Amino acid sequence: MKWRFSGGLRGLATFLFTAVVGVGFSSEAPTNTAPSFRNQVQPILAKFGCSSGACHGAAAGQNGFKLSLRGYDDEGDYIALTRHALGRRIIPSDPGRSLMLLKPTGAVPHKGGKKFDTESPEYKILSDWIASGAPGPRKDDPRIERIEVTPAHAVLKPGGAQQLTVRALFNDGHTEDVTRWAKYTDANAAVTQVDEAGSVNVMGQGEGAVTIWYLSRIGLATITVPFTNSVSAEVFAQAPKRNFIDEFVNRKLQTLNLPPSPRSSDEELFRRVYIDTMGVLPTAKETREFLSDSSPDKRDRLIDSLLERDEFVDYWTYKWSDLLLVQSKSLKPAAMWSYYRWLRNNVAANTPWDVLVRNIMTAQGSTLENGGANFFVLHEDPRLMAETTSQAFLGMSINCAKCHNHPMEKWTNDEYFGFANLFARVRKKSGSSDGENVIFVANRGDVVQPLRGKPQPPRPLEGQPLPIDDEGDRRHALSQWLTSPDNPYFTRAIVNRIWANFFGVGLVEAVDDLRVTNPASNEQLLSGAARFLTERRFDLKALMRAILQSEAYQRTSRALPENSGDTRFYSRYYPRRMMAEVLLDTLSQVTGALTQFKGYPEGWRALQLPDSNVDSYFLKSFGRPDREKTCECERADESSVTQVLHITNGDTLNKKLTAKGNRVEKLLADKTPPEKAIEELYLSALARYPTEGEKEKLTRALSEAPERERRQALEDIYWAVLSSREFLFNH
Repeated sequence: MKWRFSGGLRGLATFLFTAVVGVGFSSEAPTNTAPSFRNQVQPILAKFGCSSGACHGAAAGQNGFKLSLRGYDDEGDYIALTRHALGRRIIPSDPGRSLMLLKPTGAVPHKGGKKFDTESPEYKILSDWIASGAPGPRKDDPRIERIEVTPAHAVLKPGGAQQLTVRALFNDGHTEDVTRWAKYTDANAAVTQVDEAGSVNVMGQGEGAVTIWYLSRIGLATITVPFTNSVSAEVFAQAPKRNFIDEFVNRKLQTLNLPPSPRSSDEELFRRVYIDTMGVLPTAKETREFLSDSSPDKRDRLIDSLLERDEFVDYWTYKWSDLLLVQSKSLKPAAMWSYYRWLRNNVAANTPWDVLVRNIMTAQGSTLENGGANFFVLHEDPRLMAETTSQAFLGMSINCAKCHNHPMEKWTNDEYFGFANLFARVRKKSGSSDGENVIFVANRGDVVQPLRGKPQPPRPLEGQPLPIDDEGDRRHALSQWLTSPDNPYFTRAIVNRIWANFFGVGLVEAVDDLRVTNPASNEQLLSGAARFLTERRFDLKALMRAILQSEAYQRTSRALPENSGDTRFYSRYYPRRMMAEVLLDTLSQVTGALTQFKGYPEGWRALQLPDSNVDSYFLKSFGRPDREKTCECERADESSVTQVLHITNGDTLNKKLTAKGNRVEKLLADKTPPEKAIEELYLSALARYPTEGEKEKLTRALSEAPERERRQALEDIYWAVLSSREFLFNH
């Protein structure tokens, strides 16, 4: 007898099992009543955690047995269950003796514990499947297209509950109630908690979301729980509105019963807008002029003036340098400077965001002449190019789909490799100058998908595939799809980044995590802002101006009793510590003692540095990112004991206060009256005049200090102000 097999390793596995054991499993000819492996068995394995990352779906499997994560590989999982270890997990002649049933029912020891009873629907489906010969996935199996969740949105009261219903819709037109086998997770456990059956219980106030997963399809149910405040409808009707932002914010606040805080004072707004827009403090002279101006349009004129200043260019060049990883660890100095100058020139010219990104995506030639081409030097692997492109410009991480279907998103392993294949032909070669590379595009070459053993047709995410044999530059099709006004991810991503800069909290948090399962706190606002930016041809300054002019941005940071629990709906401005570079620059600005960075001209501010690879204990301690990966998580905003100790007794502030020729020394040398010295400090550090109590107390302390101790007294006053929360935080 001659035995033959085909189909690679999986065909070989099937051949060996059949030859040795002689049991005829069939993947093509199940009985009419046999449950579907693809559509019924796999959901059970996923629902009860068998194919989860904590069990057999882990990269290395569990106890020598491995399944694909959440069942994304039907063919592979079928072979593992029916052929692995000579098929000992399946006994078609006596299904009840199958390990696949004995272990989850607790009949034999199982590390994962008991999963279901012998009387359960899950047991019946699995036993019927085994009894039918354990048929495998078929090419003509109905394929799931989407799931529908009911209700998609619910408004509940504290202590309330809601049962979710999930229906799966298949490509042959039939639907199934899959509520029992869907998986549920909470997006905000402080608001809702969902059990395995899809029953949602309210835990707090605000808005939460429940993610529903079934057969690699994802659904979402949002749960709104209004705050139990007694707020008159007139409060919202009379709330001032400047533009579309206020319309959407106020509408959400009314839904949640959150009254908005009143408008900020001129002092509060003046300091805030300088820090958020340019990363510097206003000077004492600028503060005096603004506070003495009684013109009704002075806030608008201020905003327009700040958007045109050089410090604005410095600040936003630095922000985009974080995003695009401008640094000298991976680039030679000449290339790093080229990349930085290219980016700064685009910010100074207010290049539309879609044009800037399109120029990066299609960049080629010398990296010293075309600085944007350094993007491809930093990301030589096509997969890394794809991952960084998605993270930076779409606000989504597709990394998980590199090994398996994304467990928290809709992107599949096939889609990942199709996207990566768009970059497969980007090449580089060394140029003639030091640090120079030349980026070019080859006319052949593809990324092989390990699971399939062949390349996927190159295609944008959710876009149309390109002919795999086309010798043209695939990046042109990518850039057109990426920056198209019809691509919602692209516009929403940049809107969310800019919004987070000015409000401290993104409409989606984290700002580069715009997956379906992480909904916006105000979806209508995010969509409206995206439309606004698209209609203005991606003019970022236009969006910034709208944000800065809005009443939502200009609210005070002081909470009302009724909105003190709000942290993401913008009923007030949320105070936050200044970012590391801004804090260091403002300490230098107020004390008049500049920070010297090795290798850079005297007087350069931290926000003017092109490179993150600069030795600074202060910047490192206060969370400066290393620019090694495109992720907002690289920047640490949380306060720490190290930061507290460094501000209170560290070298940075103390050396600036004792430096020769600093502001303290000049005030004393000019014999500035104590009252004026205190006023100068408050105006330059806090953008306000001292209160009568502050002025009287500090003036007396400075006046009564002996002449030889006058400098020490003024240094102490400066230290007290510069280490205060009012100074360290933007508010």
